[in-house]
Amino acid sequence: MEPALLTRIRPAARRLRAPLLLFLLASAASFARAQEAPYFVTYDHHLEEPGNLEVETSSTLGIPRSGQRLFFAPYAEIEYGVAGRWTTELYFEGQSTSGDSAVFTGWRLENRFRPLKREHWINPVLYLEYEGVNEATRIQKEIVGHSELSDERNAELADTHAHELETKLILSSNLHDWNLAGNFIVEKNLSASEGFEFGYTLGVSRPLARLATGGECRWCRENFIVGVEMYGGLGGTLDLSLHDTAHYIAPVVRWQIGDNASIHFSPAIGLTHVSNPVLLRIGYSYEIQAFGRKVARMFGGKP
Repeated sequence: MEPALLTRIRPAARRLRAPLLLFLLASAASFARAQEAPYFVTYDHHLEEPGNLEVETSSTLGIPRSGQRLFFAPYAEIEYGVAGRWTTELYFEGQSTSGDSAVFTGWRLENRFRPLKREHWINPVLYLEYEGVNEATRIQKEIVGHSELSDERNAELADTHAHELETKLILSSNLHDWNLAGNFIVEKNLSASEGFEFGYTLGVSRPLARLATGGECRWCRENFIVGVEMYGGLGGTLDLSLHDTAHYIAPVVRWQIGDNASIHFSPAIGLTHVSNPVLLRIGYSYEIQAFGRKVARMFGGKP
């Protein structure tokens, strides 16, 4: 290469070095923030990418109080990004109790909508869910109203079916590396005259590291997001009080084990006499990117 040409190239390369470095650092930071929050009960404002499909299986193990039975409540969910501001999910759930039977407890159809297009200091999300469940349900995706620790058999509980409508106002904000989220819940049992029941959730989380290291690293700090959430019931229109309401505080952690797969875990501690002493939760999720386009190509539609 001619010396004159090298003389012109080197200053230009030096001028590009700093912007290029800032771009790479910003990309790495975006990668860390793009991971899902570790919450099991609290929702934040991040929705599924349009066309992506996420399959998740989670389980709740309930440690009982004296005289109660241990229960295991698994559920599976399928989440799809319908549009940039609309995500829908379908749940199937079951429950097994120690010394009792295992039963199918129902299904749920959930939709989340972001009314605002751009990111704001506080980002609202509107949540609407229809539930076809029975009284044996124990997955405790939300805690509402007043609670009691039942000693009825699963066969008796499964015979009582309920159609319920649940709404949530989700408020969420990203402050530097932190996510802060709160949900106000209103639930109505359409099969019984129970009035409206209320609940809440609060969550805060952050990644252990902001910048991604080079190369593949499964155990690196940026692959872990930790936090804590608190949730419980707020009574209902028939008894707007905190009497006999369940409340939990739960540390949470999510581990990104691959580009599309993650595991999250939470031990929730009961804070009142009608709460389970401990709820152990564990979940595994796998995301299929561009699922919608792949299905469209398979059936000869436009990608």
